[in-house]
Amino acid sequence: MGFENKNILIAGAASAIGTALLRSLTDQGAKVYAISRQRPDSWPTDVEFLQADLSTAVDGFTGFLPQQLHGFVYCAGSINLKPFGRLTDEDFLKDYQINTLGAVRIARATLPLLKASGDAAIVFISSVAVKAGMPYHTSISSAKGALEGFALSLAAELANQQIRVNVVAPSLTETPLAAGLLNTNDKKEASAKRHPLGRYGQPGDISGAIEFLLSEKAEWMTGQVLSVDGGMGNIKTF
Repeated sequence: MGFENKNILIAGAASAIGTALLRSLTDQGAKVYAISRQRPDSWPTDVEFLQADLSTAVDGFTGFLPQQLHGFVYCAGSINLKPFGRLTDEDFLKDYQINTLGAVRIARATLPLLKASGDAAIVFISSVAVKAGMPYHTSISSAKGALEGFALSLAAELANQQIRVNVVAPSLTETPLAAGLLNTNDKKEASAKRHPLGRYGQPGDISGAIEFLLSEKAEWMTGQVLSVDGGMGNIKTF
């Protein structure tokens, strides 16, 4: 989709979705810069890597980046599902730090590099739970809802600078982060049935949508929240 010689930053790149995206982009000629807590052995050798914890401030990290960025994707996140009565202030703050404030920090620091490219795209990852309303999701939905609000305001602010800002909102996806929700056949079957299309997500479902939003095929899209959720957010089949 036209990633030859494009510089793309993926924060939280060691996640299953981030890794799927990283591999696809490098296969298409992109130069990928990755920030995460660890570097998986499966990554291509030419990926530039910075080890960092995105739940805290990352100082001076732009030194490992090029002078221009054509894309920035924030893949870091959490799944913290508890009854509201068991959630503490600390739970809410932790989810906000990793899901929202981490994205804000990286976006702010990389903005000059994105502007320098003359035509850049930013993609954040939210959750179907922001729109659908689900029990036990109050903390994570609060953080992701804040991220969506930030993204739409940022899209409006940067539109005249030709920087597009969009969001992908997935439903349950089979990743290590969601392993506790899919660790038995019964859980897998129940999760699949909850989705109108009859299955839960795979990392490639989400990374493919992100790749589209980064590409020239989405050059007239900004300020959008793209639901990639097997239909869960909008339709019911029962």
